[in-house]
Amino acid sequence: MRQRLQTALLIASLVLGAFATSATAFGQQLNIKTHTLKNGMKIIVEEDRSIPNVAFYIFYRIGSRNERPGTTGLSHFFEHMMFNGAKKYGPKEFDRVMEAAGGANNAYTSNDLTVYQDWFPASALELIFDLEADRIRDLSFDPKVVESERGVVASERRTSVDANNFRLLLEQLQATAYVAHPYQWPVVGWMVDIENWKLEDLKKHFEMGYSPSNATMVVSGAVSATEIIKLAEKYIEPIPSNAPPPPVTTKEPPQLGERRLVVEKTAQLPLVAIGYHVPEAKHPDYYALQVLQTILFSGQSSRMYQRLVDKDQIALFVNGNSGASFDPTLFTIFTQPKSGVATDKVEQAIYEELDKVKAVVVTDDELQKAKNIQLANFYRQLKTINGKANTLGTYEVFFGDYNKLFTAADDYAKVTKADLQRVAAAYFTAKNRTVATLVPEKK
Repeated sequence: MRQRLQTALLIASLVLGAFATSATAFGQQLNIKTHTLKNGMKIIVEEDRSIPNVAFYIFYRIGSRNERPGTTGLSHFFEHMMFNGAKKYGPKEFDRVMEAAGGANNAYTSNDLTVYQDWFPASALELIFDLEADRIRDLSFDPKVVESERGVVASERRTSVDANNFRLLLEQLQATAYVAHPYQWPVVGWMVDIENWKLEDLKKHFEMGYSPSNATMVVSGAVSATEIIKLAEKYIEPIPSNAPPPPVTTKEPPQLGERRLVVEKTAQLPLVAIGYHVPEAKHPDYYALQVLQTILFSGQSSRMYQRLVDKDQIALFVNGNSGASFDPTLFTIFTQPKSGVATDKVEQAIYEELDKVKAVVVTDDELQKAKNIQLANFYRQLKTINGKANTLGTYEVFFGDYNKLFTAADDYAKVTKADLQRVAAAYFTAKNRTVATLVPEKK
């Protein structure tokens, strides 16, 4: 048994070392050029001619954190509006023209960002620049389209949040865990705000959020930096920039004690969500928390799954995560007790597992396995032009420099068992947590 363990540790160490030492070599393999337009938009170009296609991303630094009471949900609303017509390409034309050229698109909104994604054959490159420039420069604010899309967003909120117990509980958790910071309101917005946005609110939000100086363009695929810069100078650079969103200076004050809330709703079984305040992506503890998250929640061999689902058999599932963010965020744990199991019993099992990490160092093989999982997932993202565009942009906006993705392997490798103990003790405390429970409503 001891020999097997030593062999496993040796293999894990070799794999981790290979990942770490390959990061620099991998970075050297990527053909990356950057350029900043006169209007302030930064462009990152990664040439990859393995396939004749292109992944084209624009990251706008505007999300729900840049809204205020009365305008919540506007960032998500513009994710819809950006596909509803501009000066040259009218309503529904963006999708039709792109698809006719063999392309596809998508978009997403978060607390921090609104991101637009285009995928297309390289032959359509200039057309895509024309499409993007049209909607950045001359987005239509036709009142009829605004009201139609307002109804679509309201319907989305009803179906994806109000009628979804999982998302509804997380929304309530977030609203309770934050008392000052704008992460307290949902990305989709509160229904009362969706119903009452004014046209002036929309125009002001668009003006500051979709300013070229508030965006980063990332292009990966069968392109050259020269042609991307030339097209950007032709189509994007003439678009003037406006003042960016005001800086978010509000900091969430330290939580002074556990917060609890109960949601009563029609359901077959209860749900439990627990949120702990943790730092933003640029914080030194980010990588340690990601490794600890893997040990606790990644797969059926994780500590929480083994305890709650396999051993005690008191929960149907359990997961936990925290993502990259501009400001301190929540590490959220979510679980559903089995029928007949009290929610406090599941809660207690979770707290006991968290306390074990604080009291006893994790094993060597657990640490190495977690690092290898994180690194494997990281490099898996970089195998495609789409993954590279997304990752380059993510590191540029959240970590302040896309080059930091090339030190990520080293950052994971530096995480120690003592680091895991330290961050668990610092953040997973009763004083720092908010607990939300969904209880099946009594008829």
